[in-house]
Amino acid sequence: MTTAYRYPIGTHGQLWTEQERQAWRAQTKIQRPYQTVVEAIKALSEQFCVEQYGALSYDPERYPLLCVKTQPWQADKPTLLVTGGVHGYETSGVFGALQFLTEQAYRYAEQMNIVVVPCVSPWGYETIQRWNPNALDPNRCFYPNSPAEESAALMALVDKLPAILAHIDLHETTDSDENEFRPALAARDGVDYQPGHIPDGFYTVGDSENPQLDFQAAIIESVRQVTHIAPADQHGQIIGSPVIQEGVIVYPVKELGLCASVTNSQYCSTTEVYPDSPRVNSDDCNAAQVAAIVGALNYLYPKTTYTQTT
Repeated sequence: MTTAYRYPIGTHGQLWTEQERQAWRAQTKIQRPYQTVVEAIKALSEQFCVEQYGALSYDPERYPLLCVKTQPWQADKPTLLVTGGVHGYETSGVFGALQFLTEQAYRYAEQMNIVVVPCVSPWGYETIQRWNPNALDPNRCFYPNSPAEESAALMALVDKLPAILAHIDLHETTDSDENEFRPALAARDGVDYQPGHIPDGFYTVGDSENPQLDFQAAIIESVRQVTHIAPADQHGQIIGSPVIQEGVIVYPVKELGLCASVTNSQYCSTTEVYPDSPRVNSDDCNAAQVAAIVGALNYLYPKTTYTQTT
């Protein structure tokens, strides 16, 4: 089904040109400071190794790209990558990653190396946008010669890391996906906007080529301790994809250029928190992201168990 709604930028049925991209960028504005995130990351430097792996050309001083690594680095141990803020507007991805570092990462540092990139898209974080300033979705641009600086910089970082066993990419599905971001996408691409359904609750997205369903289930069970799991809709789907087990759908992550494909890891999962649910607050959303990471780690290393703190 299509809708009569027309996004206010562009001509219906026509791809955006640079003129429309500039018009879209002109109506964005800074809504929160990335510097707050930078300060939170740098405050971890006594416990972890904080490194700058790049900067965005839009404003290199304002937008340094930072990662956090456990130390000492152990060449004989496996590595976990955690990414947040690939979509800058998805707040719990950023603060869930930071909360994991401050509250839980030390418990696993002897068993494996952990690399956390709390905010892949600083401009998107500041403007509360899904896209970067060029109206590109970084989470569709993880492929060679990427046109998105945010994606290219993260891929360059991953290329310098040893083989990664597992990757958890922290995301949110929000009401703004339907009332702003998907209509903007349809307008940009010159197609009709087809309304979708936002699920109420947490779910994960696995790789259809390597779903690792027991791994996904471990994440779901861990998150269940802190928030509710999204049910399937009347069609047995979540955001248009079949639910293959409770709270789990799969995508061809490499084909779509998703961040979850960046490491070619044995285990990967994209988390999806629903912050607009009347049943949760921001603390719940951050805790769900932490629980997702810990659930993954406890699956990989079952001798270490996670007890939710209050």
